[in-house]
Amino acid sequence: MDVPDANDDSFGIEVILPDGGKTAPCCPHGPTLLFEKVSKGGEKGRRFYACSACRDRKDCHFFQWEDDKVSEARLLAREAENQSKRPPLTQQERIKRFKRLGSLRLDEKKFCQDCQMLLLPAEHEAHSSHRSVGVSSAQLRRPSVLLRPLLNKKSNAQYLFTDRSAQFLLDSLAALGYNKVLCVGTPRLQELITLRNLEGKHEPMKSLLLDIDFRYAQFYSQDEFCHYNMFNHHFFDGKASSAVLQAFLTESEGGKLLMVADPPFGGLVKPLANTFSLLSQTWRELQSSDGSGADMPMMWIFPYFFEPRILECLPSLTMLDYQVDYDNHPLYKHGKTGRKQSPVRIFTNISPKDIVLPKDEGYRFCSVCQRFVLSLNKHCAKCNVCPSKDGREWKHCSTCEKCVKPSWRHCAPCGRCALPDHPCGLSEGTEGCFNCGSLKHKRKACPVQDSQRTRSNRPNAKSGSKNSE
Repeated sequence: MDVPDANDDSFGIEVILPDGGKTAPCCPHGPTLLFEKVSKGGEKGRRFYACSACRDRKDCHFFQWEDDKVSEARLLAREAENQSKRPPLTQQERIKRFKRLGSLRLDEKKFCQDCQMLLLPAEHEAHSSHRSVGVSSAQLRRPSVLLRPLLNKKSNAQYLFTDRSAQFLLDSLAALGYNKVLCVGTPRLQELITLRNLEGKHEPMKSLLLDIDFRYAQFYSQDEFCHYNMFNHHFFDGKASSAVLQAFLTESEGGKLLMVADPPFGGLVKPLANTFSLLSQTWRELQSSDGSGADMPMMWIFPYFFEPRILECLPSLTMLDYQVDYDNHPLYKHGKTGRKQSPVRIFTNISPKDIVLPKDEGYRFCSVCQRFVLSLNKHCAKCNVCPSKDGREWKHCSTCEKCVKPSWRHCAPCGRCALPDHPCGLSEGTEGCFNCGSLKHKRKACPVQDSQRTRSNRPNAKSGSKNSE
């Protein structure tokens, strides 16, 4: 097999979104994605299928050329492998276990830390050599604290909101009048909604968690959790889970729904945006004809440096200045300054002026931009915008006619601002379009790329890894 060379920088990898025609083969994570290597000059390489959720083939080794003819024996072997990777228990079996455990005495409730599962009394002996601990009712309501986070950066990196960030999101949603929250990869927000409802001090909220981590099925009913892959819009439990989502998205009288999504930071923007668009489309189709043209309200939580890609896919979104921080991430912490601040932001199609950022955490309202910004994000009269993306105060360069990072300096030979120790003489954009070589645009804006896409793929072209879009 022709192995993709990840070190070859002479090509890029593009995701080819499904168009409803050819059915993609499946790996243990559901339908795979179709990738295509794009060589400099616009030549298209051989297309291949690879896992939608894992960027490293060590985590999911599925690989298939698009034009491969797969034998029946290989298909059967693949199906057997996919079945072997399924959770040991069905969701219904896990729900029954959870209900039985809820009726047990406190001293009978156990959680196996090695197997990451709740235990019934009859199973205690089988796990006697494992690390098992007793669990309280309060712990059962906080599964994200009880479970060990998955930390593979190239597949299922599980960084969890601090309670501060999760509480800000919850308070903001309540202030905006939302009483139904679709939690896509946000287990901690789901927990705070549950705890808020138990307090009985506020108007109750409904929530549904969609997550690729099947361990959460132990802690929620079928109407509260669906085993789901956000990179390919795949429900592992099939039509039953899809029906749960549709029932949830159907807004009853007085209901107001919003989606909050927190994908792994290494995830590809294009398939994520496609999934969120499909969720929005489903929501739109289930609403009355009065709102047929509206998009589902959403908050997509992702690092600020992905802003150009996100806005290219979903131009209706706006990036907020609010810095989201995480409990178990070594860098993305609250209270850090300068370049050590969390780069994670909220992208939303809600009007920015309606989302009030906390003054006691250093945010202020800009009356010109009509949105809340960090205090150091000073309004630039020349650019007519609060320009900072990273939380630091940016400065205006009259030559470039735009604001730049405070550590950048204008370089006359390069004709742009850059770090003082940058490789001088290589002006920005000198390589031009990856497709045709033009210096006036980049590959994604190339007017000839669509015509080149119709050319037949060269069968002897090497393919590539899927580490970039």
